[in-house]
Amino acid sequence: MSKKRRVFDIDMPEAETETFPAGKISEAPETKSIGLRRGPMATAIGENSRSLKERQALEEAIRKENDSLAEEHVRLKKLGLIVDLIPLELIDTNKLTRDRSVGPDLDLDELKDSIQAIGLSNPIQVEPTGEGRYELVQGMRRLSAYRALAKETGQPEFTKIPAGLVAQGETLQGLYRRMVDENLVRKDISFGEMAMLARKYARDPNTDCDDPDKAVAILYKSAGYQKRTYIRAFVWLLDYIGHLLEHPYAIPRNLGLALKKKVEADSAVIEQLHSEFAGWFDRPVEDELAILRKYAGGAGESETFPAGKIPAKAVAPRKAKTTFQIARPEGAAKCAASNGRLEVRLPVDFSAIERRKLEEAVRELLKSLE
Repeated sequence: MSKKRRVFDIDMPEAETETFPAGKISEAPETKSIGLRRGPMATAIGENSRSLKERQALEEAIRKENDSLAEEHVRLKKLGLIVDLIPLELIDTNKLTRDRSVGPDLDLDELKDSIQAIGLSNPIQVEPTGEGRYELVQGMRRLSAYRALAKETGQPEFTKIPAGLVAQGETLQGLYRRMVDENLVRKDISFGEMAMLARKYARDPNTDCDDPDKAVAILYKSAGYQKRTYIRAFVWLLDYIGHLLEHPYAIPRNLGLALKKKVEADSAVIEQLHSEFAGWFDRPVEDELAILRKYAGGAGESETFPAGKIPAKAVAPRKAKTTFQIARPEGAAKCAASNGRLEVRLPVDFSAIERRKLEEAVRELLKSLE
């Protein structure tokens, strides 16, 4: 007898469709692994992309830093604050007429001692001129001291000098002003020296000024009105008697001003001075000043050479080996020849003669003496 199979009804809950929050992938291991899997090529591309972006950001930061450093370098260079050690033989002194280019430098030995003891505290300033050379802007005495020390000691540390690099392209007027403003603070620079520089500046064909009075205004703008008035007085004086003098840089202020009044009042003083100095070459500073004081009525008796010093080499005159005169329509040409020196004195303003003409005449003279 077969058994009947019983069937039971079981109530099952209705199936619900499962979703995952915010689109999350099912936590089922097989589903999770399928959703995150990337091929090796895709991984490499992603890594390269991230690396490229990081490299571009780094390069941009480096460019910005370099631009900033370049701007700062240019700014400091214009101020002459970029300093380098420049070999002495690469520095030229041709572009500017120096206001301390004449007369003995009485304090050079003191400067040399200071440099040897503590070094150079204030670098010179130079302007790059191309081909690895430089033109001196400020610091003629410091450069002279280094050159002397290099020659006297033979020590290599004096063959190079600390120099601030001035940006190339500054105007000639600006370079002159730099030089003048530095020397104005010195107490021993004379009115004669300042006047000589103004006259030379006005005659320099590379400047835009041909009037010494205007040159005073340009070069000594930083000086007070009274000081510029004194410099102009010395410019006037040197225009009239400068060619008669060997030591115009040594004329004290009061003597120069008094002498100017005498020459203005009586032009015969010029001829009298000419007679006093005729044929008298290599005369000492004090002897020349004594003659000038005599014609200035004794003015400036209490004044002495700057800093009260008389250069030793100026005390004893050196007699020329050969002296003679040549008659000329404009007057006697007084000539003197000594070791390393040939001098011609004539009542003619040679500075008014065109430079090339003078050069050619001197060249022909020297050639004829061979």
